[in-house]
Amino acid sequence: MDRPAAAAAAGCEGGGGPNPGPAGGRRPPRAAGGATAGSRQPSVETLDSPTGSHVEWCKQLIAATISSQISGSVTSENVSRDYKALRDGNKLAQMEEAPLFPGESIKAIVKDVMYICPFMGAVSGTLTVTDFKLYFKNVERDPHFILDVPLGVISRVEKIGAQSHGDNSCGIEIVCKDMRNLRLAYKQEEQSKLGIFENLNKHAFPLSNGQALFAFSYKEKFPINGWKVYDPVSEYKRQGLPNESWKISKINSNYEFCDTYPAIIVVPTSVKDDDLSKVAAFRAKGRVPVLSWIHPESQATITRCSQPLVGPNDKRCKEDEKYLQTIMDANAQSHKLIIFDARQNSVADTNKTKGGGYESESAYPNAELVFLEIHNIHVMRESLRKLKEIVYPSIDEARWLSNVDGTHWLEYIRMLLAGAVRIADKIESGKTSVVVHCSDGWDRTAQLTSLAMLMLDSYYRTIKGFETLVEKEWISFGHRFALRVGHGNDNHADADRSPIFLQFVDCVWQMTRQFPSAFEFNELFLITILDHLYSCLFGTFLCNCEQQRFKEDVYTKTISLWSYINSQLDEFSNPFFVNYENHVLYPVASLSHLELWVNYYVRWNPRMRPQMPIHQNLKELLAVRAELQKRVEGLQREVATRAVSSSSERGSSPSHSATSVHTSV
Repeated sequence: MDRPAAAAAAGCEGGGGPNPGPAGGRRPPRAAGGATAGSRQPSVETLDSPTGSHVEWCKQLIAATISSQISGSVTSENVSRDYKALRDGNKLAQMEEAPLFPGESIKAIVKDVMYICPFMGAVSGTLTVTDFKLYFKNVERDPHFILDVPLGVISRVEKIGAQSHGDNSCGIEIVCKDMRNLRLAYKQEEQSKLGIFENLNKHAFPLSNGQALFAFSYKEKFPINGWKVYDPVSEYKRQGLPNESWKISKINSNYEFCDTYPAIIVVPTSVKDDDLSKVAAFRAKGRVPVLSWIHPESQATITRCSQPLVGPNDKRCKEDEKYLQTIMDANAQSHKLIIFDARQNSVADTNKTKGGGYESESAYPNAELVFLEIHNIHVMRESLRKLKEIVYPSIDEARWLSNVDGTHWLEYIRMLLAGAVRIADKIESGKTSVVVHCSDGWDRTAQLTSLAMLMLDSYYRTIKGFETLVEKEWISFGHRFALRVGHGNDNHADADRSPIFLQFVDCVWQMTRQFPSAFEFNELFLITILDHLYSCLFGTFLCNCEQQRFKEDVYTKTISLWSYINSQLDEFSNPFFVNYENHVLYPVASLSHLELWVNYYVRWNPRMRPQMPIHQNLKELLAVRAELQKRVEGLQREVATRAVSSSSERGSSPSHSATSVHTSV
């Protein structure tokens, strides 16, 4: 049951699982300077981290190591003095060959390949490429060195040629989506004979090569069917829907009304299908305002949609105006409707000149428009790129804080949390219904609605509740996972890629830090979700919308991530969880209360890893406490039994009272 975690997207450097291994070990010797013209080639010991581009560094390191490593002339001391800083592969390390999932097959095996680790130097071993993973193993040392990387994590593969000591050699740089780069080197003849580069490209990007993603071949059996976690009718029923103001509509049952919306949506009861179609024509991509969540007491609602197609001539739609009025009227507690536009005001103005736009107060007199000034997908992609540069492979300790600040990553996390807090506060304190949209309603809109719902509804803070939230607000409502992540696609420069879902999970992690007992799940749960966002092992995050998933038979031909997680809930549970029902969380959306998620973004650096995962340590302590409590209860029963027995034997003798033992552990 632990194999997906061990061999899937978290493929640790030096270990096979998502959990960071033990920290320790010394920093590799720092180079006195880079190689210059006329100087000797640098050695492994003199190269520590990139002084220029990743490619140039890789060329230098390959030139310094390839010939001697493959010929076996380098001693163990030169290979690594920091080996213990990286974890071994546990069960995987005991296997001679690469472990395979049900349905997985080996495509290439190459010996005498060198993995050039930025933390411990060069390691020689055997490389196995399957249709799911890249598996590198060195068995000459104890503990064994394991590198287990799902191919879905790979963003691009680049060839690097190098010649050293007259030996024609080849190198590959593998750029990953999970904040690390990998560098491999081997003899040129091995490349031409076995096609490592070609195999990696073919199986890391199956959709670009006319093949299916591995999730459709994965045949593991789990005792729980994760596809049954989310049922829209049951979830709306939990919220008290339908009611006199809201109905469950099947106008989109065949996805002809809106191809990116789910088959089942909730709309105002009084709205007719004909009017709804006119509203759809006035909203981008036909994404009309539909209900996401309703307050159980005030009946204030969160509805989501896309931008209105106002255009430069201020076009109006009476059906859309009446529709938003109906949403406001469904909440008797307020005579106002707040429209949260996630975009920057200037960007919304630009969209208006291109046919999009936003709601004007003249057309919607009872509505208040609020711009949240959140940047677009391109800005977020660039921010993550900058973050990756400062966390891998080396960290500049002297400039760490300023470097993190320069990425603006935490500032964007703050803006998302601040926007969600404003939405939650309008619902809870203001008892006012809100409409949330950005441009198309599937990126920033999903971030804001799901975060606000997480703050308002304690159910979503349970494991299965959070799974429901992701299935509902992200997967069913058409966040374009395939485009934003680039599953199986070799176009790494695609402008549609962006870390939108990653930002959402980061915001959730920030909330767990501020409210450590409010969430049933632990950090490993969140990291596992992100790892399998990329891995293509499960079908959960495949495709762009519900309609595509049915067309591709995702629900019948792949396995849900929740099948894996819910089959071993203890691994992902927070031991200090307290379920406070109807308790609203208002996280502090201030940079002074936010921090970089080191255990995710910097987990590949062995010097940054904790000695032991905190949740594991806590679980062990709680297990000891439970065992001691059992022993105390057993002793109490034994004392009580002896007291009764002694009283019976003495019969007519004066009564003796036994003092109960009361011990708390």
